[in-house]
Amino acid sequence: MKILFSPSESKNENCTQNPINENSCIFKELFTFRMQVLSKYEEYTQHSSLEDLKELFGIKNENEINKFKHDLKKASTQSAITLYNGVSYEYLNFNSLSLESQNYILENTLIFSNLFGVVKASDALPFYKFKQGAKLGNFNIEKFYKEHFSDTLDEYLQNEEILDLRAGFYDKFYTPKKKFFTYKFIKNGKIVSHFAKAYRGILLALCANIKAKNNQEILDNLPSNLKLKEIQIKGLKEEITLEILN
Repeated sequence: MKILFSPSESKNENCTQNPINENSCIFKELFTFRMQVLSKYEEYTQHSSLEDLKELFGIKNENEINKFKHDLKKASTQSAITLYNGVSYEYLNFNSLSLESQNYILENTLIFSNLFGVVKASDALPFYKFKQGAKLGNFNIEKFYKEHFSDTLDEYLQNEEILDLRAGFYDKFYTPKKKFFTYKFIKNGKIVSHFAKAYRGILLALCANIKAKNNQEILDNLPSNLKLKEIQIKGLKEEITLEILN
């Protein structure tokens, strides 16, 4: 089973590995496309107004801007799974997992970076700042990655069960062309939105701890505060609703 996961805008700056190169990420043959995007990004950061850069980086204090304008091609890196530290990653708590569980995530989790495209959890990325949904002028990053990476992803996933734990925004980067599973969460009869990030992290940790080979194993090992509410088939998507009990 392969698990599709979102990145986070919040990141850990403690990068100590070598700068990104063609061996840093999955799909070595597509590295030039990642670099094309990175060049567009760096060109934009060098020639845009302060207001545009504040929007790009998702910050309010213009004094922070220079901190995020460093040369990403020369910057130190770390594994993607430790780079991101937003809500989902806090609840995953990767560093607290056993070595076997960590290796499961490193091997089976695909993270959809809004700057570098799809990477394995074990791939090396530099610290960067790029607000979800921000634009680089007329260049559509989501469309670019979908066009250039989808066929390779389809081939990579063709013999795998797919669990899609991404936020909806990242459908723009890739949509599976075979059956896949997703989860949504309700509490007190209402859909949980922001805090769904936490439960995606919890489910990823669960997958790692039980070394899940398929979605049924997840349903058979749900935490005590999660209860299966319903399953809906929507085309290729099997959407599973879990009720949060407390």
